[in-house]
Amino acid sequence: MSAKQKTYQRQGVFFVFCIFSVLLLLLFTRVLFIMGAKAEEYGVLATKLHQRERAIKAERGKIYDRGGELLAGNRSVSTISVIHSQVEHPEQVIRFLSNTLQIDEKEIRKKVEKVSSREKIKSNVEKNISDQIRDENLAGVMVDEDYKRQYKYDRLGSKVLGFTGGDNQGIIGLEVSYDKYLQGLDGAILTMTTARGTEIENGAEDRVEPVPGWDLTTSLDLKIMEYATQTAELVAKKKSAKSVQIIIMNPQNGEIYAMVDWPEFNLNDPFQLPKGAENLPEKKQMDALNAKWRNLCVSDTYEPGSTFKILTMAAALEKKVVKMTDRFNCPGFRAVEDRKIRCHKTTGHGSQTFLEGVMNSCNPVFIDVGARVGVSGMFEMLDQFGALEKTGVDLPGEAGTIMHKKSNVEAVELATISFGQSFQLTPLRLLASASAIINGGNSVVPHVGVSAASGDGKIIKKFDYPSKSGVVTKETSDLAREALGKVVSDGTGKNAGAKGFSVGAKTGTSEKLPRGNAKYISSCIGFAPVEDPQVIAMVRIDEPQGMYYGGSVAAPVVGTLYENVLPYLLE
Repeated sequence: MSAKQKTYQRQGVFFVFCIFSVLLLLLFTRVLFIMGAKAEEYGVLATKLHQRERAIKAERGKIYDRGGELLAGNRSVSTISVIHSQVEHPEQVIRFLSNTLQIDEKEIRKKVEKVSSREKIKSNVEKNISDQIRDENLAGVMVDEDYKRQYKYDRLGSKVLGFTGGDNQGIIGLEVSYDKYLQGLDGAILTMTTARGTEIENGAEDRVEPVPGWDLTTSLDLKIMEYATQTAELVAKKKSAKSVQIIIMNPQNGEIYAMVDWPEFNLNDPFQLPKGAENLPEKKQMDALNAKWRNLCVSDTYEPGSTFKILTMAAALEKKVVKMTDRFNCPGFRAVEDRKIRCHKTTGHGSQTFLEGVMNSCNPVFIDVGARVGVSGMFEMLDQFGALEKTGVDLPGEAGTIMHKKSNVEAVELATISFGQSFQLTPLRLLASASAIINGGNSVVPHVGVSAASGDGKIIKKFDYPSKSGVVTKETSDLAREALGKVVSDGTGKNAGAKGFSVGAKTGTSEKLPRGNAKYISSCIGFAPVEDPQVIAMVRIDEPQGMYYGGSVAAPVVGTLYENVLPYLLE
């Protein structure tokens, strides 16, 4: 080998030595980095690799009425699961779980044989069943504590309270509106495992305790809810009605004492299909359930009919385009452009004051008054009453008002709006606007939630609802209340009266679309006492059979409600 070749060989060896030295240095630096700066992070990862986590469900917050009566609580149940790597006798596990839980063996086998860290077999397993499974002490079968929602009164307030799903999350009603307060924080059981995922016998076990959800106090009143529900059921049966809605509220602050939408459903069995839906396709079954759960007080709109005249009267008084003593003539109809719009009294009311027109619920009088207010004035006042917006109620699925575009409103449309036809709004929206008119002019947000508290009763959060003054002047409010009191004492709403109490009311009858189908909605809004309203109620009866006029059908229901509720509320 020549000297030149030896030189090249030495250079090659040196080059390779340098490369290996650099690589070794980099490797050493990386090890130091991992052992130093990244030690904590990789330690956590290593722990996670050898640790299995099983959730401990947090107890959901309870729901109470305004007097502290329990409406929604919890009962102890369990979740059953299997860990594939720990199952020692799979056939025994499959047979036992299938027989005990009444689940097909094929379904159990699929989960037992699936290679995964954990497979849930069934949740919401009753305590007596889960105790049997725990006592069997089968390797790889886990029994974890859980809670299931329990509603003390089954059907009471079902569409307001709502219910939870299998994961204990709210689905409808207050359960979903206040879910973030009610849910709580789940805990966990942490067990050490081998790299294969098998729990280490006698290995250390850590437990992170769950944090219960906050309890919700509502404005609902159990006694009023019970009576309103019984009343709605009786009316629905007596009149063979499609549905009956009753709302009872404090007009001063918007607190809802009762909200009933009959028929109600069993909160402890919410997924029971309505009668006749058992053989429908799956999608139609779900549609049937959604219809069953729907709260018509909040989520559906309708033509209010003459109950809306409360707003027209207030608009006219506020705009000072009418006085109670102004005289009008009713021949039984009013001609508006090419339309002949009749009064409910086809022979006419003759000459009458505006106050008498309110007491008689005379359409021609309200058509004339609406024309005085004008299109711009009417829309300005509707906006001021909040009638064109949602109420902001703390219940999900609120529907908005369906109203003509202002630019499309001519004389005929203005006439029909004035007496409560050709547009739609929700029962709750109308009740909230009427409250602002009778309470002195302060807007209210209807609501159910009052406060959230920890398990020891300490109030964590009080819920606030915005209000604005000046919706109407005190003078307008006083005049409106006095007129509506006359409707009960001497007019079409006399059946809404309650012995020993001064009641103001307005009745309504509206024909459902399409016109001529002989399907009606009978309604009545009533409040008491007239001098200083502390309660306001609405009764709405959908498709009553036989007599359907609001003054004959809905007003007596308000009267009956108040005869029983007012002594309790105003004592």
